[in-house]
Amino acid sequence: MRLIRAEFDRDSITVYQAYRPEIGGPAVRQGRFVPPFSRNRMTWIKPSFLWLMARSNWARKPGQEMVLAVRISRSGWEEALAQAVPTHPDRRVFGSSDEWRARFAEARVHVQWDPERTLRGQKLDARSIQIGLSRHIIDCYVDEWTIAIEDRTPLVRKIHRLLQDGQTAKAKHLLPRERPYPLSPQLAHRLAADPSPTTTQGRP
Repeated sequence: MRLIRAEFDRDSITVYQAYRPEIGGPAVRQGRFVPPFSRNRMTWIKPSFLWLMARSNWARKPGQEMVLAVRISRSGWEEALAQAVPTHPDRRVFGSSDEWRARFAEARVHVQWDPERTLRGQKLDARSIQIGLSRHIIDCYVDEWTIAIEDRTPLVRKIHRLLQDGQTAKAKHLLPRERPYPLSPQLAHRLAADPSPTTTQGRP
């Protein structure tokens, strides 16, 4: 199952990134990404909180000690999705490997589906999306799409402590409320996603 699950409202969607404090701290204080954040390399944004927890080991991996919740506009998010090319030649999207190679070589945005994770990090059959923003579009992310940046590291540490203490129900209660994000049929096909279980007309 390939569905985008996210925390979102009528106008915005929350994506997650993990950085070292030297990058995350200034971003939170300024409400936008500023140096030493680099605009010259690809940056990956993920709407799944638990996927990033597995990837960053609950903000304990070197260079990923600070978890940021970046609220971006839905128009920006969908602009990125509309330019995304999967990192693998999915037959549901491409007629041939050559077609995929040609499109991927020119892609400004990459899309990758990885196993979603449970609260304790086990892999699920369901897939979670990552979006890679290249240096050719990252200015839009930083200057136009970003609405606010919040430090979620204290929440991450609180949930992780509860898990370590065996208080799974309390930990689960603190998780962000993610739900299926509605995609148009065109975007779902482009991303090799499953059809959206909710309406694609208008904005909830």
